[in-house]
Amino acid sequence: MSLSGASVLLTGASGGIGHAVARELSRRGARVTLTGRRAGVLEPLASELGARALSADLSESDDVNRLVADAGEVEILVSNAALPASGTLESFSIEEIDRALAVNLRAPIALAHALVPAMVARGRGHLVFMSSLAGKAATPGSALYSATKYGLRGFATALRADLRASGVGVSAIFPGFIRDAGMFADAQVRLPPGVGTSSPEDVARAVVTAIERNRGEIDVAPLPLRAGTALAGLAPEISATIARRLGSEALSRRIGAGQRDKR
Repeated sequence: MSLSGASVLLTGASGGIGHAVARELSRRGARVTLTGRRAGVLEPLASELGARALSADLSESDDVNRLVADAGEVEILVSNAALPASGTLESFSIEEIDRALAVNLRAPIALAHALVPAMVARGRGHLVFMSSLAGKAATPGSALYSATKYGLRGFATALRADLRASGVGVSAIFPGFIRDAGMFADAQVRLPPGVGTSSPEDVARAVVTAIERNRGEIDVAPLPLRAGTALAGLAPEISATIARRLGSEALSRRIGAGQRDKR
């Protein structure tokens, strides 16, 4: 699907990765509607790109419904918004669990539910869901986050199959550790030697590739991380043992502590 002239709704646009995705979509000629909780961050970006800005809190179902109504015609959805949800399960309150599930999983599903019928009627459209390598390989201290990202992968895969003959594409993006922006960067955690990162611009290019080439899944990570994720899918116990020996538990604790105030 060509991005030139297409109307795009981008959630999570107030974060650094959202900024990179918004700029890349705009550069390709898309008409972008930006949404996020922080209107003060959205407005300057919207002004820079000639885009629209709609503030919304995706943990609130009424805000999701209002966003759909205010956005108007949407030919492409890029569902990028997410909460970190890092930490062991007992460290979360029920309210924090509900909020993570609402933002990371319910809102993308609800937006797709609202937007897909019109896309199918037009015989044209695309939905992009921002998952994570944590949606393919779970690590210690990520039970809730991984649950939402595994769920998003399953939803995208099945929805793609359902819409195969409709002219509407569905893609899932799986970033690893992203430097300079996003939840991992905000946690300010140093990775073990040999564990590489990707840039927000790498994620943005993956989003564009997914739309233009109708790719079902794209991993955004250096080869060692992608290889580790593949091993986790084939031999999860062996992968978990290797990860523990490489310090995954200590790393997860540091990430959870660094993201605690983002819940």
